[in-house]
Amino acid sequence: MRTALDPSAISAAITRLADQIFLAADGNEIDLVGIRSRGDEVSERVFELMKAKGAKVRLGVLDISLYRDDYEHLSSNPTLQSSEIDFPVDGSHVVLVDDVIFTGRTIRAALDALFDYGRPAKVDLAVLIDRGHREIPIEPRFVGETLETDRMDRVDVSLQKTDGEESVVIITQ
Repeated sequence: MRTALDPSAISAAITRLADQIFLAADGNEIDLVGIRSRGDEVSERVFELMKAKGAKVRLGVLDISLYRDDYEHLSSNPTLQSSEIDFPVDGSHVVLVDDVIFTGRTIRAALDALFDYGRPAKVDLAVLIDRGHREIPIEPRFVGETLETDRMDRVDVSLQKTDGEESVVIITQ
């Protein structure tokens, strides 16, 4: 096991995400939608940074538990949580936010869940960590940090609000 990001590196990566999204918004409204769990915490932190810069931004949370295609590979049954999208998705510019992108399957599920709320004009993807090894053609537009990993490695993200600590570690299998 090795630490890939410490608390200050995580904070810097989240600031990079907020800066990238803010610049891309170019004064237009952006709807951040964090994917439970941990993507929601990343999106909250990006939201606060963007608001502090005067961005027109709204925040939502998406639970994708019922949309996953990998139940048989999960170590436990998924816990259903609520989605909280209190704004119209139709015609909006949504930025889905997650903690780690790996195969792309979580994002595929998130797109399915998001489109149940309406049809956005545009959807972008922001991730705290891009670790590579896609199985489907989904790439983030905004990336906080890119990590070199082997396919069988595990990347564990711990965030203060969710886990009580901040770290990103790579566990070699």
